[in-house]
Amino acid sequence: MAGSFSLTLSAEQQALFDAIETTQENIFVTGRAGTGKSTLLNYLADNSSKQLVVCAPTGVAALNVGGQTIHSLFRLGIGVIADRPIPQNAETRTLLATIETLVIDEVSMVNADLIDAVDRSLRQARKKPHQPFGGVQIVLFGDPYQLAPVPGDADERAYFADHYRSMWFFDAKVWEAADLRIYELSVIHRQHEEEFKTMLTAVRHGVVTAEIAKVLNDTGARPAPDDGAITLATRNDAVSTINSRALAKLPGKLRTAQADVTGEFGGRAFPADEALQLKVGARVMFLRNDSDQRWVNGSVGTVTSISSTVFVEIDGEEHEVQPATWEKFKYSYSPTTKELKRDIVAEFQQFPLRLAWAVTIHKSQGKTYDRAVVDLGQRSFAPGQTYVALSRISALNGLYLTRPLRPSDIIVDADVRRFMEKAQAIPAIRA
Repeated sequence: MAGSFSLTLSAEQQALFDAIETTQENIFVTGRAGTGKSTLLNYLADNSSKQLVVCAPTGVAALNVGGQTIHSLFRLGIGVIADRPIPQNAETRTLLATIETLVIDEVSMVNADLIDAVDRSLRQARKKPHQPFGGVQIVLFGDPYQLAPVPGDADERAYFADHYRSMWFFDAKVWEAADLRIYELSVIHRQHEEEFKTMLTAVRHGVVTAEIAKVLNDTGARPAPDDGAITLATRNDAVSTINSRALAKLPGKLRTAQADVTGEFGGRAFPADEALQLKVGARVMFLRNDSDQRWVNGSVGTVTSISSTVFVEIDGEEHEVQPATWEKFKYSYSPTTKELKRDIVAEFQQFPLRLAWAVTIHKSQGKTYDRAVVDLGQRSFAPGQTYVALSRISALNGLYLTRPLRPSDIIVDADVRRFMEKAQAIPAIRA
């Protein structure tokens, strides 16, 4: 897969890979931030012996895992599908009939109606109307404690209220007929201090004691450093303001790198800025892992010079950065090999950099920072938002807060709590 290292799995990840490979079970892979869900997904995509397809709810999420969006793979319309007919041409039917394992990443953003539409599409294409998902193995990746499905308009919300226990993927009707085994990865690779790991778990589950809150607030109350800590903010406008002000303050010439977009990219869901504005001295974050392991997705550095390439200093070492290419894939069936193939249908080429005085908490998903300033604004307004922000930071002494955390900042969705309590029933996998 583009941009991935040669991966080595932990014992826990390997046991889960084996469970996916050697059974037909429907599996939900979850775990706290930093437990290596993405690592396992990338390894599975590259090493599975099954006819496997990867998809995700959004364009950027699909690009990041080298897959297709759910809507484009299944040719589904946007909005609630309910019991509307699902049209399928011969090409779509053949493709869906070939899949053995369907992997959905960021499944916590997928609503119950869409899961049921996937189920119906597969039953229809495979001519197995009485088999959940038409007999395809479903493997879901995500953490409901971090990302929620986006509610639609008033009509859509009313539809969910009438037809489903909740909007969440785990309340789809198909699960009444299909089993879903929940496996929770437990070994955290991002943080190493036991005390900080315990605090983050408390935030994740919404069981923060006064003592934990005091430690987080006392640690975070120091003045923010002015030499490289990224600000994680709740709102896009706050991030834009911080980045554009900081860029404007720098002396020197503003340079713009225009992305090169080819093929049927569709929409504006680009993985990096279409027009990237930089100056020498700009603080930037990397958006891709480097194949030579000089930086990883989330590394922060400073631009030292700009020519046809960009030079960035990370931890005292200067690196030349070339434009990276993101490939948009589409699955198809090859009659010659009788197998699925993955074709490149569009490419987006741009320096894998984004201004990084600030980034939204949502866009910090999956990243790791040594230090960060957490700015929850007036209030944290989404379940899991505070947990996502705090869990990006690799050590407690890297935490800075623009204001003290309040109990109202730590929101855990009641439906998530109900569903995830089932996870405790399955023992953690041990090799």
